[in-house]
Amino acid sequence: MRHRNGFTLIEIAIVLVIIGLLLGGGLNIKEMITAARVRNLAAQLDGVKISYLGFVDRYRAQPGDYANAAAAANIPGSPGNPTRGCTLANCGNGRIDDAVENESILAWHQLARAGFIIGSYDGIGAVPTPTNTPTNPFSGYLQIIYDNAYSDVAAPTNALNIKTGGNIPSPIIAELDRKTDDGLPETGALRFSAFGGSTPTCLTAAAPVQYNAAVDVKTCGASQLQ
Repeated sequence: MRHRNGFTLIEIAIVLVIIGLLLGGGLNIKEMITAARVRNLAAQLDGVKISYLGFVDRYRAQPGDYANAAAAANIPGSPGNPTRGCTLANCGNGRIDDAVENESILAWHQLARAGFIIGSYDGIGAVPTPTNTPTNPFSGYLQIIYDNAYSDVAAPTNALNIKTGGNIPSPIIAELDRKTDDGLPETGALRFSAFGGSTPTCLTAAAPVQYNAAVDVKTCGASQLQ
């Protein structure tokens, strides 16, 4: 008697279960990648904040706003070069600002020289570059500064804030805001920011303004107010 070749119901069921697991696993992997990127950004912002607070506690001055002569004397390895320390009229005003000197650039140099962040940043230049500024995981430049370059439901006022830098996909920045704040780009501690080439297309046009997470805009960034 000849036997037919074929699949039993049990074998078909096993195949369907395997396919379901593979499809489900694919979705979970995507969610896991997004969650990991969000955690990475959140940890980076926390790291900058901790470094900033550590610097202020040790030197009783703001990084970048710390006078060049004092930095040369007190920060290990500081070159004592006037182009790498605060020297002019706004020096020592208690704010990291770029009104006269580029203190937001100098801040990374002084934080690195003092051992609060990893890297070697020369503190030279008026705009962020790979030699003077650290980047986020998407190659956007970070910034710590006292300014009003962030979104607000009203007119923003000057405040110390840490900027994520640009090049971040809109779903990632939206999830970061949901995980760490209120999920809205114009309120709370985390706000949308146009710094670093971040574009208005990262937000919806209709009120109330939301992150444009459904479109996956890859040129977004935010500011974390301190």
